Amino acid sequence: MRLRHAAVAAFGAFTLLLTVPASASAATGEFQYTVSGLDGRPMRVVLEDPVGEECITLPEVADPGASSPAHSPRNRTDATATVFTEPGCEGDHFTLRPRTGYGSERLTLRSVVFSH
Repeated sequence: MRLRHAAVAAFGAFTLLLTVPASASAATGEFQYTVSGLDGRPMRVVLEDPVGEECITLPEVADPGASSPAHSPRNRTDATATVFTEPGCEGDHFTLRPRTGYGSERLTLRSVVFSH
């Protein structure tokens, strides 16, 4: 009986160990940016608790030939956000600090990566 309890406890600890890194790498909070809507009006887009350490190409502006880039990013996450001018985290980049980082209309972006 003790062996079974020990095995169950070990399995539970192992499972917990596997789940912690995935949740620890996510940024907590909101990342906001502005795109041009289909009618040409500015539209605010929000990424809620974005994944960390992976490049995120913004779907609304992923094709440089079909859309203007996003602009005016606001980083309200607990992670540093590095924004890039091209999809796939390519091109010029700018770093926005956690919680209070922001950029004006002149700061354009097509992709972002979050890091702690």
